Amino acid sequence: MKLNRRLILCLLWLWPAMLWAADSNAPATWNQLSPEEQQVLKPFQERWDSLPPERREHLQQGAKRWQTMTPEQREQSRDRFARWQKMTPEQREQARKRYERFRQLPPEQQERLRQRHAWFKNLPPEKRAELREKWQNMTPEQRQQFKEKWRRENGVADERSPRMHPDRTERPERPGRMMQR
Repeated sequence: MKLNRRLILCLLWLWPAMLWAADSNAPATWNQLSPEEQQVLKPFQERWDSLPPERREHLQQGAKRWQTMTPEQREQSRDRFARWQKMTPEQREQARKRYERFRQLPPEQQERLRQRHAWFKNLPPEKRAELREKWQNMTPEQRQQFKEKWRRENGVADERSPRMHPDRTERPERPGRMMQR
């Protein structure tokens, strides 16, 4: 009897610590967010506590990332988000699939594509427009030949690789090859 009493007292004494440990894994309530996080997440304030825990956690991580960004990175992020919102559901799905294909490429191919994309983005707007126009004026057969040549030169064997064409800036490009015709 004395042992049971001690066990019960011990459990009652530890109960607050166990509750605290369980709560530490739960996503923060609105009042538990830092003032900086609250500022970033202000659009969610009214419904924050009713959001699913996974969604709150994801948003809170995003707010923390936002706080570490430079002003230029924040502006780029705003621009990307605005473009995303203007996309149709079909375009968003295509973008997700392209991103997944990109992520499945070996790191060296990913880096090569990033470099080509950066090269294209750094061209003067007139030059980018010229390259896009050349692409748009190609016949489907010429485009297919261009893609096959690019894949051979870059060691990309299958059709699931990111498709290259300069009329979509969100895709990695290699428009310099078009100029060598």
